Amino acid sequence: MSKPTIVVLEGDQTGQELLEEGLRVLDPAVTGVEVELKRYDLSLESRRATNNQIVLEAAQAMKEAGFGLKAATITPEKAGDVGSPNAILREQINGTVIVRTGRRIPGVRPVGGAYAPISVIRMAVDDAYGAKEWREGEGDNEIAYRTEKITRGTCRAVSEYAFMHARRMKAKVFGGPKYTVSPIYEGMLKEEMDAAAKRYADVRYEPQLIDATYALLLTNSGDPMVIPALNRDGDCLSDLVLQMFGTIAGAESLLLAFDKDFKVNVVMAEAPHGTAPSLEGKNVANPMAMILASAALLDYIDTPQANMAARAISEATLEAVYDGVRTADLGGHTTTTDFTDEVIRRVKTKMEVWPSLGN
Repeated sequence: MSKPTIVVLEGDQTGQELLEEGLRVLDPAVTGVEVELKRYDLSLESRRATNNQIVLEAAQAMKEAGFGLKAATITPEKAGDVGSPNAILREQINGTVIVRTGRRIPGVRPVGGAYAPISVIRMAVDDAYGAKEWREGEGDNEIAYRTEKITRGTCRAVSEYAFMHARRMKAKVFGGPKYTVSPIYEGMLKEEMDAAAKRYADVRYEPQLIDATYALLLTNSGDPMVIPALNRDGDCLSDLVLQMFGTIAGAESLLLAFDKDFKVNVVMAEAPHGTAPSLEGKNVANPMAMILASAALLDYIDTPQANMAARAISEATLEAVYDGVRTADLGGHTTTTDFTDEVIRRVKTKMEVWPSLGN
């Protein structure tokens, strides 16, 4: 059986530094899982030099391999520049769903008593991102317009995966769009959520408007939840949810593409945070998210050894934090590389011990 290929999408500033930490954990000497790494330089300099051709090549490689691990990248603010590679990657691999799960970090006090996992299942394309925008008029009469769109296929993918994910988590599907104000546009997602609820009758379903979802998050914090969302709603909501558990650097982000039967055929894992230029070169950034992204990717490779390694990495990461091995954002003094060293030490131990126990 040939080795699985992971397409490594290199990035910028601290994002690139943390990617290297995630790759250290994926070393076959640590996990026992032989993988081939195929690197593409998606730094801002490279994207500009190739006019984004490197992004297209990376996307094609991911479609062929099925697996990608991406560093955070700079999105230039100036109009007419190369823009964000994320939109290109999502479109090229037909990625329709982004999954981010806030979970309790042992030893770190969450906000508002949020202990049970909360997953945000968000559209990866369309909605406010990529919308056509223009202005007309002058002075106080100047008007700004924006034309957004969503597709039923994307709404169906978000809804279907939300219920699939909730069934695995033994969670309830909670929340939804503001369909009362926007019955045609946002109502399309609600229609697909309702249809999925009928197909997954065993999954608890509590639809809420998006504003009520925000308000009720803290009062429902004891229940595992899966929240389907429009693109921008989900972007904002996932940042809040992750921070409720202590840090936005405490969880991975997954971009998923599906076949016609909603089986995942491409997964790209990354950290949900940005390039953190103020931390570059200081060896203080939290590598948890990139390490957990690496673990999630192994889990999708779906062999016994890869599944065991994924569990070992995830457990080792959370155990290290519980035992006080923490970077500054979690109130500790551990450096980036020292944290990764500790995770690697623990993973190696688990991978040696577990087979002896029949795990």
